[in-house]
Amino acid sequence: MAPNPMPPAAHVSIPDTVLRRALGAMSVFTIVMTVPQIWTIWIGHQAAGVSVVSWSAYLVSALLWFWHGLRRRDKNIYLPCIGWIGLDAGVIAGIMQYG
Repeated sequence: MAPNPMPPAAHVSIPDTVLRRALGAMSVFTIVMTVPQIWTIWIGHQAAGVSVVSWSAYLVSALLWFWHGLRRRDKNIYLPCIGWIGLDAGVIAGIMQYG
């Protein structure tokens, strides 16, 4: 069998701008998908079954990514983390209030 002349990554090339836009869109999408959880806790006053351990881990992760993004001066990393830090803290506060 003859070897494949193309390296594995050479056949698929996604321009950097397309990847950055897709990552930005997914950041917004995932943040928006967290809003129903916030709504249920703060408007519905229902935090049963919501894990403070999980959301605390998400908060620590967001803080670490925020710090990493600032050090790299990459807005695509640290700007979404601001939203995540706020949402994660909001969920944790709601769990403490209504859980």
